[in-house]
Amino acid sequence: MSTTPATANLIDLAAQGRLPLHQCMDHTTIAWIAGNQPDLPPAPRRTLRHTSQSLIKRAGVPPAWMADPRLYTSLHGVRHGMRTAALAAVLAEANGLDDADTATAIVAAAIHDCQRRHDKDDQGHGDRAAVWLAANADTVWGHFDITATPFRIVQAAAAVRLHDVPYTAFSTDDRSDHARAEHIVDVVKAADALDRYRLPKLKWWPDVRRVRQLAFDQFRSLAFDLVVISEKAQLAGASSPEAVRFALAEKGLV
Repeated sequence: MSTTPATANLIDLAAQGRLPLHQCMDHTTIAWIAGNQPDLPPAPRRTLRHTSQSLIKRAGVPPAWMADPRLYTSLHGVRHGMRTAALAAVLAEANGLDDADTATAIVAAAIHDCQRRHDKDDQGHGDRAAVWLAANADTVWGHFDITATPFRIVQAAAAVRLHDVPYTAFSTDDRSDHARAEHIVDVVKAADALDRYRLPKLKWWPDVRRVRQLAFDQFRSLAFDLVVISEKAQLAGASSPEAVRFALAEKGLV
């Protein structure tokens, strides 16, 4: 079976090693996530710049951008992309990135998983998404109501391509790409890692050893809250974009 059975939950399926190719959140799993809230200090309250707020409000990308429409509402779908975009904005501003760099990180974060074929270990999806982004740059930047430039396209594509490559596995070409967009790559990789609280095993949750962001630990509680609030809202009947926008408003990010 390729999708989560209606009577199953991701927690049990993960424990049994039977997670399907396409995985959707369920009530049992989000209750388990909420019940395993880590003992984390509250995140520092941040008021994002107006430009960042405008961009993360637009991070709910169209379903047609997904390689497989079943992925739109799955664990790697639009809710994950929107939360990752918001966390990228938070990290970018915490690191002192300017509006242009922050916008590049938000765009890359929003679409980083759009060319996934399934929710399991889909190797190469970062490469595919980077190629797709370069081929559709005007459409993507137009969706965010900003203008694409060759330099920003290259930087965003590097962040998308490298988001699923561990630093320890970087090739010579990977290190070259990283050097061209270091701050943006590091922000997107960390933002993606922070949103791992949605996954149905504790060992898959955020791990500071896999990122290069001094601010990573500061925003773990924010990342956890965004997952719980938005996933509960979606299960209560909100659309995926509405659910994440509700969570962002609850946390004062928009």
